[in-house]
Amino acid sequence: MNLSKREEHLWEELHEWRQSFFEYEPTDLENTYDKWLDKAFSLLPENIQEQFFLKVDDWLFQLNSLLRGTALQQEAAERILAVARSMDEQIHSMEDMRRMPVDQLTFLAEQQASKHRLYSLFQGGVTGSAQTLAITSDFVAMLVINLRAVQLTAMSFGYDVQSPKGLLETLKVFNVATMPERMKMLGWEDLMEDIQKDDQQFYYDVPDRITEPIWIDEPLKQLLKTAFILLFSKQKISGVPFISIMIGAGVNYQTTRKITRFALKYYQYKHLYEKSAGSL
Repeated sequence: MNLSKREEHLWEELHEWRQSFFEYEPTDLENTYDKWLDKAFSLLPENIQEQFFLKVDDWLFQLNSLLRGTALQQEAAERILAVARSMDEQIHSMEDMRRMPVDQLTFLAEQQASKHRLYSLFQGGVTGSAQTLAITSDFVAMLVINLRAVQLTAMSFGYDVQSPKGLLETLKVFNVATMPERMKMLGWEDLMEDIQKDDQQFYYDVPDRITEPIWIDEPLKQLLKTAFILLFSKQKISGVPFISIMIGAGVNYQTTRKITRFALKYYQYKHLYEKSAGSL
């Protein structure tokens, strides 16, 4: 492998982290929940299930595509490139960044992750106020924050999110990041297969859909969060519903922390894999 000692150590850490997916043992409650979810979806005709998840895929892809073209995203890309250039004067484009040491790329990605965790914290606090507009817009706002965080993580490692392939990859990374721990091994292996494909194979092998019934797990958690916010919103101290604000802020922060942590480790793995294969 054409890696430095530091990179070899990180490579080993990432393999241990990946191995944790395969060693994860679901609890009886998780197994019962999975059976209940499967049974609930089995009551729906297969064509309705298929149409539902295709619509979800299309909506997420369109939202992800819309984000990449915003002025905010372009400005963020320019800021990332400017910081990278301050570390290495030879950096002139996103692609050039892929030659930088993984520690520097990780620093850039962690900057973006920390910002988006704060955005989620603030968004959750606003939702915790139990105002109608805040509650109804929370789910979409969290999708925007977290999809954007994954895109900026990819860009921090020098990967193009403007191409259809890069756009689809960030969506798949987001999808796996939101999976329950007991299901991540399946999603991770799918991502690993994509890394090994060339562009032509990638386009030919695009799955019919990305989301699966287990993806509903995350929206259900958000609904549960909303229920607790509404439950505790009447309990106020000096007119402020501190408990519901803490619930909203805490859940949103942890959700974005989970997603950005997964995205960081995925792109670290991809960077080192490509470097060891001599493609960087």
